[in-house]
Amino acid sequence: MVSSFFITILAAAICFFMIFRKIRSRRQANKEIDPSSLSHNWTHDVFPSFRGEDVRRSFLSHIQKEFERKGITPFNDNGIKRGKSIGPELIRAIRGSKIAIILLSKNYASSRWCLDELVEIMKCREELGQTVMAIFYKVDPSDVKKQTGYFGEVFKKTCAGKSKEDIRRWRQALEKVAKIAGYHSNRWDNEAAMIEEIVMDVLKELINNAPSSDFDGFVGMRAHMKKMEPLLLLGSEEVRMIGIWGPSGIGKSTIARVLFSQHSSQFQLSVFMPDIKRCYPRLAYSEYNKQLQLQEEFLSSIFNQKDIKIHHLGVAQDRLKDKRVLVVLDDVDHLVQLDAMAKATGWFGPGSRIIITTQDKQLLRAHRINHIYEVDFPRYDEALEIFCMYAFGQKSPYDGFENLAWEVTRLAGRLPLGLKVMGSYLKGRPEEEWRKELPRLRTSLDGDIESVLEFSYNALGADDKELFRYIACFFNNVTREKVETHLANHFPNVSQGLEVLAERSLISITTSYNGLTPEDVCMHDLLARFGREIVRRQSLYDPGQRQFLVNAQDICKVLKNDTLTIRNLKWMDLSDSKNLKELPDLSTATNLCELKLRYCSSLVKLPSSIGNATKLLKLDLSDCWSLVELPSSIGNATKLLKLYLSGCWSLVELPSSIGNLINLTELDLRFCWSLVELPSSIGNATKLLKLDLSGCSSLVELPSSIGNLINLTELTLSRCSSLVELPSSIGNLINLTELTLSWCSSLVKLLKGCSSLEALPIIIDMESLDTLYLTGCKSLKTFPVISTKIKSLSIIETAIEEIPSSFRSWSRLEDLRMPYCENLAEFPHVFGCITELEVSNTRIQEIAPCVKEMSRLQRLVIKGCTNLVSLPELPGSLRFLLAENCESLEKLDCSFYKRVFDYLLFCNCFKLNQEARDLIIKTSISTKYAMLPGEKVPPYFTHRTNGSSISVNLIGSDTHFPLSLRFKACVLTGEQSYAMYWNLNCCINGVKVKVKIVGSIDHSLHLLIFKFEAEVSSSELLFEFKSVRFPTCEIGGCGIRILI
Repeated sequence: MVSSFFITILAAAICFFMIFRKIRSRRQANKEIDPSSLSHNWTHDVFPSFRGEDVRRSFLSHIQKEFERKGITPFNDNGIKRGKSIGPELIRAIRGSKIAIILLSKNYASSRWCLDELVEIMKCREELGQTVMAIFYKVDPSDVKKQTGYFGEVFKKTCAGKSKEDIRRWRQALEKVAKIAGYHSNRWDNEAAMIEEIVMDVLKELINNAPSSDFDGFVGMRAHMKKMEPLLLLGSEEVRMIGIWGPSGIGKSTIARVLFSQHSSQFQLSVFMPDIKRCYPRLAYSEYNKQLQLQEEFLSSIFNQKDIKIHHLGVAQDRLKDKRVLVVLDDVDHLVQLDAMAKATGWFGPGSRIIITTQDKQLLRAHRINHIYEVDFPRYDEALEIFCMYAFGQKSPYDGFENLAWEVTRLAGRLPLGLKVMGSYLKGRPEEEWRKELPRLRTSLDGDIESVLEFSYNALGADDKELFRYIACFFNNVTREKVETHLANHFPNVSQGLEVLAERSLISITTSYNGLTPEDVCMHDLLARFGREIVRRQSLYDPGQRQFLVNAQDICKVLKNDTLTIRNLKWMDLSDSKNLKELPDLSTATNLCELKLRYCSSLVKLPSSIGNATKLLKLDLSDCWSLVELPSSIGNATKLLKLYLSGCWSLVELPSSIGNLINLTELDLRFCWSLVELPSSIGNATKLLKLDLSGCSSLVELPSSIGNLINLTELTLSRCSSLVELPSSIGNLINLTELTLSWCSSLVKLLKGCSSLEALPIIIDMESLDTLYLTGCKSLKTFPVISTKIKSLSIIETAIEEIPSSFRSWSRLEDLRMPYCENLAEFPHVFGCITELEVSNTRIQEIAPCVKEMSRLQRLVIKGCTNLVSLPELPGSLRFLLAENCESLEKLDCSFYKRVFDYLLFCNCFKLNQEARDLIIKTSISTKYAMLPGEKVPPYFTHRTNGSSISVNLIGSDTHFPLSLRFKACVLTGEQSYAMYWNLNCCINGVKVKVKIVGSIDHSLHLLIFKFEAEVSSSELLFEFKSVRFPTCEIGGCGIRILI
């Protein structure tokens, strides 16, 4: 435990160091380019290209004067000497101008200088997106395009003696500029009016394309924009609705504003409807009137006309169906809002884009929006930069503030809103004030953050609000199974409630690192603090009136003040109250359902008034090291289901009244080192299902009454080092399915972990027993005589050398595990119903050929079998093959590729020959995932690249989206400086894909190959891969193959 803790601390320290090293290096590097400066660093508003002899003293002088009057800065070439070709100064001027105006006059083509300028301008138009305007001054555009008429004669003279390449470039540029819908002087009677219109158009263009400074310092926006591109698909004429989804305060609105700022000029009409759920409350009158009000506001905004009034909901469709529009509906929380402003794509003209930000994913699904961008939390280094931008005005902390900045960033939980609010609050304050504020920041919320979160909470139903409070106070970072089990009696459908909270982004339900263990329910720290604050407000001045008590100060106030009642209290958590020696009177706690006192290391005893808590269902006293006894009144809590006393080292005995707990289903006494015996009355608790006495090293015997526990399914006695024998009545446990007796070093008449035990008696031949663990019985040499009806048998770390032939008659055995049996040199000859077999870390040198006859074997684990050189033909039923760290393994049977596996792990098997590696790769085509040593992505993957991301274009323009596709991916891990446990994340166009691929590999190169399915909404796909636990770990390459 100490070593694992040390490793965790070391990993955190390394991560911390790497983040700050990255930040310090950025101080010397260029700052990240934000969206407002993605286009170019312009030095002039306008670059005019003209033939001086035609226009300098007339048209040009007049338009330049008008530019000056309007504050437009044109490039002036007065100081430049003209030569045979344009020089670098002029090229810089062209490239540094936002708009190029080409003034085509009759002698324009007589100048090579002008023609070279034109070529450079058209190049900038294509490469930099420079705006180009053409003025046809007393010349016909067709003459310019075809080089005919007087314009053509002049051009022909200029071409004399010039290279074919120069002539080709000039002709091509003239053809392109002639196609621009420009200004024709022959269509104007009044030159002054023409000049005024040109200048106004230039001014309008400059205003529309002026970079916004609203988003300066928004870290990571470039990545968001890149991921949004394939969802927007701006080149398509389809009408598309796009959802931006994520929790409150994560930056959805900011992303939408940047999109709007960058792209609104490309649409006929555009509107950003901000903060809809706040600005458009659910009014008291009819649903239809609500929709009318919303549509009126929407139309007034998009047409920039005040107080538009409508009498039916068909107006928006009628007015917008032929117009290309960009609409952003920000912070939508109800379908009525979408129905009023963007009910269907048919409401809008071709090429329109409707962007909806929300924290309710189900709302998007209900509106049939399939293009959804999930906004993830920023990386830790990005979160620190965001905070620093608001606290210090730069992307790194001031010297001496590094640790403080990191601590505040951690408290904000990487939530951009929290980072912004906390950074702004602390900005300009001295270091000592920062330190004074930290305790308050750890426990309370800023008002701005709270107001945002409150909207999300208020939108929930009554049951969902209560479930939110339960999770915030008691069940954050707890497995989903535990949440559903504990709250089953409180809510009609806990599972459905969890899904609602997840859809609203109020919790996340995540899978653990190995992808196989239970789901965890996680709530962001700011949301959890908000939930606890709601509970606190239930009764500000009498905490005892609240539903839950979780704050140590409030609990102490209640328990010390006799005038306060705790009659309404259902849950109380005093965990980690290390100075608590005893609890005051609990006489009025008649509705208390759960009492948690974990790690109250100074608690000596419970008050006798605990017996008044007659509705108590769960009492958790785990790791109350000083607890000496339980009061006899505990027997009055007859509804008690679970009693946890693990780690109560000082507890010597249990009161005989424990037998009165007739509804008790679980009793945990692990590591009660001083416990000498159990009262005989324990036999009265006949509903007991689980009894755990592991680590009770002073326990000498069990009462014979234990045989009365006829419903007991699990009995754990591992590490009961003083236990000499088991009572014969143990044979009466007719429902016992799991018996664990590991490391019972004094046990001479029974089983598991018994280091002195050499053989096992027939007593364990119980009809109901289907699971048996024999761990750490280092002297056990003879295979035990056990019931032939056993289903799962674990014989771990014993001296057994072989398995008897009679083993084959065990017709019900499904699971056999014999890891760390170091004397086992021969592969077990087992048949029957075996589905799982583990012989990891043994001395076996070969897998017996008979393994192919194990027709039901699905999982074979041979990790760490360092003497194993080759694998024979394997059964067709096998789905999992785990062979990590088989350092001598070289060869595989040639039939290997004919098998269909789900998982193949050959991590750190560096002696595998090339043929074996090819077989694994060939076989991996059909696997869910595989891992093996390798140095490059195999050619099987049709799209390959170096680095951690790859772009793939789907072939075929007639594809209808959204579309569900299957992919095969390969990731090449980079060289690492230390061994690590990989858990990979995959994103497509910024949207996470559920993949489960994990494995422990050392610093050498490995291939991670896996299959997954995802719904795509664009033909342009960007795949990104990264390590979850160690985001900085290098990925050397990746590959993708689209499966049919």
